[in-house]
Amino acid sequence: MSTFKHFEEIEAWKLARAFAKQVYVNSARAIGPRDFSLQDHMRRSAVSIMANIAEGFERNGTKEFIQFLSVAKGSAGELRSHFYVAYDLGYFDKALFLSLSSQASMIGSKIGGLIQYLRTSAFRGSKFQQPRQTVKPTRNT
Repeated sequence: MSTFKHFEEIEAWKLARAFAKQVYVNSARAIGPRDFSLQDHMRRSAVSIMANIAEGFERNGTKEFIQFLSVAKGSAGELRSHFYVAYDLGYFDKALFLSLSSQASMIGSKIGGLIQYLRTSAFRGSKFQQPRQTVKPTRNT
């Protein structure tokens, strides 16, 4: 928050955006209409990652941002779990499973790093900034 002015500048969001597109393309190609429910869950999880990063940032408070980043990180884990189902059912071959799983893990790690940074940062977002105190001049008598 102190280093970005817009959520589009956040590296984890950029990675999640590109990854969501990959999930859409690969789930359509590998699963198609055979299992709409699994495909839909994968897509929703992928979109949830980037959406929660953006929503948390726009809340303009560090505590809320961390909360939404935690949800985004959870969505990355949920998506990895869906990849196991797709692999176990034979929708994904091993190469696709490993590629998508490792990308989801990497994005989750990026989000985790951002959470750690925000927890140790002195910046607290505009909601948590203390108002400036005015100092009244004292008279020297």
